Amino acid sequence: MVVVETTGDRLATAPLSEIGGQGVFAKEVQLAVLAGEADLAVHSAKDLPSTTPDGLVLCCVPERRDPADALVGRSLAGLGPGATVATGSPRRRALLAERRPDLSFVELRGNMAARLATPGSNGIDAIVAAVAALERLGAAHLIAERLDPSSFTPQVAQGAIALEAREGDAAIELTASIDDASARRCVNVERSFLVALGAGCTFPAGAWCTEESPGGPLHLRAILADSVIGSVRRFEASGDDAVALGHQAAVALTVRS
Repeated sequence: MVVVETTGDRLATAPLSEIGGQGVFAKEVQLAVLAGEADLAVHSAKDLPSTTPDGLVLCCVPERRDPADALVGRSLAGLGPGATVATGSPRRRALLAERRPDLSFVELRGNMAARLATPGSNGIDAIVAAVAALERLGAAHLIAERLDPSSFTPQVAQGAIALEAREGDAAIELTASIDDASARRCVNVERSFLVALGAGCTFPAGAWCTEESPGGPLHLRAILADSVIGSVRRFEASGDDAVALGHQAAVALTVRS
């Protein structure tokens, strides 16, 4: 195991919007593989930049966990008028504000232990976290409400782990036994949407893709929030081509009527 400290780790209290969210949890890990210090990079797939650096290939996506977001501290109905929710995600803020325009928001950074200790302190009533992260930490019992991903659209590739290796390296073959074809197809669709937007992981956009049947048509839900007018645009469609479906969503959401 090669442990790498990333920019996001070093600047654990700075808002992602200030340090530039794209790649802040991935770049140093990718450089370690490119430099030969490691053979495989392991990422939370939602933290990956929208494009893979030259010389690397996204070689494996293991079985995906629950992609949903969750409220910790209080449920949406349990939040009083003007309650304060902590989250550093523009997407999460936009989707919550769509349902509850009265809510106030503050930044949320730090490791998960610090985040989970936040509700009930400093006037903060709840935080938003990924269900998959809470499950992996054995903290799913802290979930006050799971936010249905069919309407509360997750971050691209949320709940998935992604492995990268050097192009042509033998390490690629070693990951084949844990690769999940369905998870990889769906992550590819969601990432193609982000590529078409030209966006990083702090962009107020989300996407969730599922297979209608194993190896069958892909169903994509995507959103793009307008931080200026406070609205959320939505897209939903099915298709067989991952790149085309992601591009279709990006075009539909960025062309103004």
